[in-house]
Amino acid sequence: MNYAIIAAGEGSRLAQEGVAKPKPLVELQGEPMIGRLINIMLRCNAESISIIVNEHMTEVREYLQSLELPVPLNLVVKTTPSSMHSLWHLSRVIPQGKFCLTTVDTIFKENDFKGYIDAFENDEAHDGMWAVTPFVDDEKPLWVDVDDEMNITAFRDKAWEGARYVSGGVYAMTDRAFEVLDNCIEQGVSRMRNFQRALVDAGYHLQAYSIEKIVDVDHADDIATAEAFLAS
Repeated sequence: MNYAIIAAGEGSRLAQEGVAKPKPLVELQGEPMIGRLINIMLRCNAESISIIVNEHMTEVREYLQSLELPVPLNLVVKTTPSSMHSLWHLSRVIPQGKFCLTTVDTIFKENDFKGYIDAFENDEAHDGMWAVTPFVDDEKPLWVDVDDEMNITAFRDKAWEGARYVSGGVYAMTDRAFEVLDNCIEQGVSRMRNFQRALVDAGYHLQAYSIEKIVDVDHADDIATAEAFLAS
């Protein structure tokens, strides 16, 4: 499995709340968030890892360049206006075939992630598999509408009666999705959620995989929350 990490945000909210380290280097259980993700990916059959960081994150870039990994590390240094644009730049270095993308501040338990990756590696019926969760942690969650077989039918900004899942910020797909991504860039589309909608509109078959709990680290007090979650 090829993996990709978006770590191109500025982490401005954490900085404003007194967190001195760049978000990817914030430690959870004694390990930088980005290092934790890399190690989990290595234990989940990583063939390559592609990461984008912004041009101002010199500490993060130096940390990544200091690593000695048993698989190729494709590092992109680029400041982008959105996660969708970050993925577009990553698409130039991600190897062909299946890959899994996550944002650096998405926190999940390793066993849950491994089950998700195993499911996608063994799936031949769908163009992608999205990690979703019934646990709503995001300030502006992206709600995921599914049918009875957990096929994704729509992505919505607001909840509705009977809504069950929000996006967990982890996306597994194939490089076929890059054609839709290129079209989004050409048409001036912005935001990752609109790229996801474009995949559905283009007829891509996306499956939802439910994980009980996924949390984000957006604010200073989220760090303690994430550590308690991982320790539970």
